[in-house]
Amino acid sequence: MSDNSLTDLQTYLSKFSESDWLAAVDELLPCIHEVDRNAVQIWFRFYPLSLQRFAAEAEDRDELIRGLALQGDFELNDQIDTSHHFLYGHRYWATAKRKTVKEAEEFKGEPTLVEIIKEIAMRIAKKHNVERSLTNSIAAISLATLNQVGLEAFLATPGEVAGPSKKMKKSPDAIVAERAKDDSQGMFGFLKTIDEKFSVAFSGCHTSGKFPIINEEEIATASQKDHSRDWKAEEPRCWEGPVPIECTAASCGTCWIGVLGGQEKLTEVGRRERHQMKVFGYNQPEDERPFLRLACQARAQGNVTIVIPPWNGVFGKKIYGNVEEVELEPNTTSAKALRETIASATTGK
Repeated sequence: MSDNSLTDLQTYLSKFSESDWLAAVDELLPCIHEVDRNAVQIWFRFYPLSLQRFAAEAEDRDELIRGLALQGDFELNDQIDTSHHFLYGHRYWATAKRKTVKEAEEFKGEPTLVEIIKEIAMRIAKKHNVERSLTNSIAAISLATLNQVGLEAFLATPGEVAGPSKKMKKSPDAIVAERAKDDSQGMFGFLKTIDEKFSVAFSGCHTSGKFPIINEEEIATASQKDHSRDWKAEEPRCWEGPVPIECTAASCGTCWIGVLGGQEKLTEVGRRERHQMKVFGYNQPEDERPFLRLACQARAQGNVTIVIPPWNGVFGKKIYGNVEEVELEPNTTSAKALRETIASATTGK
């Protein structure tokens, strides 16, 4: 074993691009339990490697934040033990960290990303006596986290996580089944159409819960009606309700969400949402009903389970160069205040 084996692994991982990591996750999907299949793909969109590398090269952090219209906490360094809170595999995080370091200590050769992830997942599964389909996702995230934050930061956190919530204590299959259910419409529910009522279960970094939604209502609009707590006191981006919202017109990128369950119960992605997701840089899959959406554009036709990212920004042009310059027109007072920074981020200047 090389004395520098830990550093050797970091150097080796640095050769892989964001698209390489996404390809590895895609290859692993058939071997990942459905309970975490969307979740692991969402995680890699919530913490894109290209953004991390772009930020690492920035000379002025304040200018970076202004130039990309970043709001919230986008840096994985600050969330090493919590970024994956919405995964079933989150409960295995302490072991995942240890086994990732163990794998690094024994690193040699030029294995593929998939091979490294599978080896770490096997070690985690053996420790907890569970199927590897339940550990592949957290193994991938653990390795990706080491790659993004570096060894020193990776080792500096305790690796301790809170126990699973009441719902997440259920079996993986039971959780999947629960996410697929719709709220009962009562004895005469079959007669209802417009006034059908469903629920949106949400999970954020600091809070979780559920709010009602009417059939064909946008998730953002339903979220705004939830006045059960002082959401802004908990998260400055939350003007009303648990989902951060600025403009409700797909102009700011604030309300992006990941869909853990019920994506098939959301309306199809429209032309504006498709274009704007590229502007923001969120790497939305090309599916008609993908697992990454704008809450102000996605209308629910049943129960949905979502996860809320801790940040938002506009970096598609500067980092990916995959969009043409567009004119954005935020339609609220708060959103208009962001016009200059968003326009700058969009043009890539």
